[in-house]
Amino acid sequence: MVDYQPVFNAMQRFSETRTDLQIDELWCLQHNPVYTLGRSGNRTNLLDVKDIPVIQVDRGGDVTFHGPGQLVIYLLADIKRLDKNVRQVVSAIEESIVEYLAGLGIESTARSDAPGVYVDGKKIASLGLRVRRGSTYHGLALNWDMDMSPWAGINACALGVPITQLSELLDNVPPISSVALELTKLLTDRLGYNYLLDAESELSYD
Repeated sequence: MVDYQPVFNAMQRFSETRTDLQIDELWCLQHNPVYTLGRSGNRTNLLDVKDIPVIQVDRGGDVTFHGPGQLVIYLLADIKRLDKNVRQVVSAIEESIVEYLAGLGIESTARSDAPGVYVDGKKIASLGLRVRRGSTYHGLALNWDMDMSPWAGINACALGVPITQLSELLDNVPPISSVALELTKLLTDRLGYNYLLDAESELSYD
């Protein structure tokens, strides 16, 4: 559970300083409550943010919410080395989430006009990427078991669609650590990685 700004700074720093030989990384975490406004974001979609901070960021998309009970996976990947374009990476993320949810008995779909994953028209996962020097950062956010009230403070992703989460769809929700592990396995398989290392040490965002 970490604040957004230090992680945002760390992603930018990682992408600016990485070398061609540096291993790609997936950062799995949860954020303290924050609204983030993407490059195409319109502040009119901030309806009633109360005391939750709003941070302007450099990913694609409009406004979204991050908070406890939401799994965030940041993808710091050299897509030149993976020989993939941005659309292929976005599709790999969406397909991994759809496959994971299917394993839980939840039918979901992606939308060609609005990146993310939807269950019966309700958005359960958001995604947004930034490509810098041939590498991506930012990533995906899957709603697990959240306080949903802050979503009412925004027009999420400027879509006007309702938001849902795993805990509303399942009687027994898997631990968030299990969700993170299974989803990262699916994602790394689709992106063509041939191994996955577990990082057990604490990461520093100084």
